[in-house]
Amino acid sequence: MKKLLKIVCFLIPFLLATPALFFAGEFRVTRVYDGDTVKAGTPDIIIYIMLVGIDAPEISNRADQPDQAFGQKAKEMLSSLVLNQPVVVEGYGTVPYPDKNIISVIHVKGKNVNLEMVKLGLAEVHRENLPQGFDIVPYLKAENEAKEAKRGMWILGDKHISPAKWRKLHGSVKEE
Repeated sequence: MKKLLKIVCFLIPFLLATPALFFAGEFRVTRVYDGDTVKAGTPDIIIYIMLVGIDAPEISNRADQPDQAFGQKAKEMLSSLVLNQPVVVEGYGTVPYPDKNIISVIHVKGKNVNLEMVKLGLAEVHRENLPQGFDIVPYLKAENEAKEAKRGMWILGDKHISPAKWRKLHGSVKEE
């Protein structure tokens, strides 16, 4: 069994490197790191997932630096949606940091969690380097609706700083 697990863990990054949707499976989320990154698994496999198409406000990784506005709220909401829940994971490939995270859409009870985070105003649409086959249109519509309704981080109006800009300003280790 350990040998099979090693083979599967070795092959997943290569299989997921294809541009089209390739990987789907059911897992249980065991940890939520922030508003767009989770750990999930089965009894035999552990995967790290970045939610594709979204970028949530940041949680600082430094004690001397505050979190971005709505960073903790995004983590709390994502936790309430997925933590200890069986989820269906649709993988679109991997990202190079920190450990070849799988970029995925997560579904709980048929609900697209990535899209739900955008609708709630707790994540904005990530528009760059999207995988082939990923439909960004519903995300853009949801973001516009959340902005108009001033939900979540959009209540900040002109004071809102995108997570990407916040990472650059605060020297976060995440790469774009």
